[in-house]
Amino acid sequence: MTKNKRFNIDTICVQGGWQPENGGPRQLPIYQSTTFKYDSTEQMARLFDLEESGYFYSRLSNPTNDAVAGKICQLEGGHAAMLTSSGQSANLFAILNLCQSGDHFVCSNAIYGGTYNLFSVTLKKWGIDLTFVPINATVEEISAAVQPNTKLVFAETVTNPTVEILDIEVFAKAAHLNGIPLVVDNTFPTPVNCRPIEWGADIVVHSTTKYLDGHAATVGGCIVDGGHFDWEAHPERFASLVEPDPSYHGLSYTKAFGKDAFIVKATAQLMRDLGSAQSPHNAFILNLGMETLHLRMQRHCENALKVATFLEQHPKVAWVNYAGLPSSPYHELAKKYMPKGICGVVSFGLKGERQDAVTFMDKLELISIVTHVADLQSCILHPASHSHRQMTDEQLLEVGIKPDLIRLSVGIEDGNDLLEDIEQALN
Repeated sequence: MTKNKRFNIDTICVQGGWQPENGGPRQLPIYQSTTFKYDSTEQMARLFDLEESGYFYSRLSNPTNDAVAGKICQLEGGHAAMLTSSGQSANLFAILNLCQSGDHFVCSNAIYGGTYNLFSVTLKKWGIDLTFVPINATVEEISAAVQPNTKLVFAETVTNPTVEILDIEVFAKAAHLNGIPLVVDNTFPTPVNCRPIEWGADIVVHSTTKYLDGHAATVGGCIVDGGHFDWEAHPERFASLVEPDPSYHGLSYTKAFGKDAFIVKATAQLMRDLGSAQSPHNAFILNLGMETLHLRMQRHCENALKVATFLEQHPKVAWVNYAGLPSSPYHELAKKYMPKGICGVVSFGLKGERQDAVTFMDKLELISIVTHVADLQSCILHPASHSHRQMTDEQLLEVGIKPDLIRLSVGIEDGNDLLEDIEQALN
């Protein structure tokens, strides 16, 4: 790709990240090596001291991973990015890069069940507390949850599994008024349909396991830093980035690396100590998936709207939540932030008892019952029975999940075949 030119999303999906040299391989190579050789002890020492950039151990950096992270960074319009072994580890690193024991953050209450458990149970055991606010909270309500030790605000752009739409500008305004960054999970819309950094988000995280890969082939995650937040404007709050790090001979990340400080710290400190590195082979497969991301997302959205419209009109369906429907309370927000489409995930409930949802799913033939979501094959899940089964009905309702909610991830098969399968299962 030509340097210093702003390409469209479709072109970045195909050619972003990897720039082959003259006579080099056109496709991104898999650098399947744990280590990299150097002739000089002194040069290796400079790498360990972060005084020189380069590759020396794949847990910290690898050429394949860096190229794929670079593509995602380009897609999001960010400044720097890193891959992780899973979306959950991306969420964890984004929090731990700013918080330590005794700290606090604010979080939308409409988030994925695994993230809810990570934040409300595991991180609390580590001494990191949080306050949940409604996804439709006002600037004032979000600000009221901020404490002197609050380090960030976290939310999902499109929530899993309720498919609600975040008002990014409201959450960003509240965060910035209080001198803290907004971290958003942009897994469901992907940067093809939404670029949160352009709306005020500071850090974007992804479960690349979902649409970015798109083939249910690899587990992975990514963190993208927009490069806009001024950590040194709040040195006491973000001392871990601004003040000297004793594990690197007193190095200050912001002074040494400027806008790269957040990602460098997450890599050199958290990835060094906690691992959670993505394998180069998985990154290679992820890159293959992203080459068709722009095409797949268009088809996902077309099929999802077709399915949501059918469900909304069916007499056995009690309710449908898909922001592409004019009847959705999130329709206007979707038009604002995601004018090209939302995602392929639809949530709905059936009339009758909770067991009816299970019976309906068991009757499906083309659509599979799997834990996964957001890949090219249509799949379905009952969160109360599966992904969120560790939560009580009361806890489910607290995060906006009705016990009868069915999450349908609409794939890129023929839309009429999907409707026929749904109809026969309902009947």
